Amino acid sequence: LPKSLFTVFEDGVAQKIDYFSASETPFAAVILLDTSGSMEERVSLARAAALQFIDKLRSSDVAAIYRFDSVIQEVQSFSNARDAVESIYELKSKGMTRLNDAIYKAAADLSRRPEKRRAIIVLSDGQDTMSGRSAEKALKAALDAEALIYTVDMSPIGDARRAQNQAPLKYFAEKSGGTFISTPGGAALRDAFRKIAEDLGVQYTITYSPTNSVKNGKWRTIEVRIARPNLRIRTRPGYFAEKQ
Repeated sequence: LPKSLFTVFEDGVAQKIDYFSASETPFAAVILLDTSGSMEERVSLARAAALQFIDKLRSSDVAAIYRFDSVIQEVQSFSNARDAVESIYELKSKGMTRLNDAIYKAAADLSRRPEKRRAIIVLSDGQDTMSGRSAEKALKAALDAEALIYTVDMSPIGDARRAQNQAPLKYFAEKSGGTFISTPGGAALRDAFRKIAEDLGVQYTITYSPTNSVKNGKWRTIEVRIARPNLRIRTRPGYFAEKQ
């Protein structure tokens, strides 16, 4: 699609596009597996979901796998291998949940990667019970690393707290420009992971210099419009302005 079809707005004000490109590009992803006590009956399902995503990698893509409960631990370092390390099959549920801290660490590690496209895939029931960092701080780290967050709700269907537990997962996905997936298994999840891999593999890059030069640290909303009514754009919804 040509540059002429795109328009960028910040807080409702049209911005001049400085740079535009479309290309296939390698991506780096961190898969976060919730192995806390609340995930006791669903760790195997989360593991299967992670392996499904790894299977979608191209030779130029890389992914790392971390587990998180009371601690955050690397299970597999960044690799383009489709065969996961044996230790992933030994994961067991235990302890508390450090969801925010896990996202913060994933963002920090991704920020040092050379790939321009970066993503965090979260497989969790959404119950953060131990993090030292807030959801806002974790989100800011992801935005600073230019990483999209894709979240998969692993809570059991019928759980009375499911809607409440989904809230932080939806928050991270919507605020980062990623996707929230409410179906933890089956064909719907396989299709969702295929689409995520496709989304990450092809990107349009648009840059602009904001007309608002105030350095107040406040949230700025970004909207990208395209002059094709049948097309849907997924992009980061905004950013925090630099603070003086």
